[in-house]
Amino acid sequence: MFNRKNLKGKNDMVEPIMVITNNPTCREKLSDRYEIDFIDGSAMDVLKKARDYIHKNHRLLTHPLVSGVKPNEVPYRTVIISKTTENTVDVESLNYIEMGIHTTQKFLRDYGVSHWSKKVLDDFSVVDYDLIRYNL
Repeated sequence: MFNRKNLKGKNDMVEPIMVITNNPTCREKLSDRYEIDFIDGSAMDVLKKARDYIHKNHRLLTHPLVSGVKPNEVPYRTVIISKTTENTVDVESLNYIEMGIHTTQKFLRDYGVSHWSKKVLDDFSVVDYDLIRYNL
């Protein structure tokens, strides 16, 4: 899991992906190369949308809580899933996304949502983009 490269003989093939994000920077910088499902909502909305795709047999290709920042502190979340589907639900993907949702709910319940200035929000947007770009 979380490795997009599949070896096929001597050629190194990379599978097609879909990016689910609520980050405008990711949408702007990645939409010319990847299919983007832009979520006009919260980081939790992104995780739930990713779970919906996993229930439709897509695989999770990046960890849902990729950064070391607490989930209630970051307004942006970007997740990469397989563009193609499998024959069945990938249980490992489902477990990871459910764990991400559960952890995010716990932090939101225990600590609430952080409120940041536009400058800090812009910084979080760039950090989220850089973390995903590194995985592409």
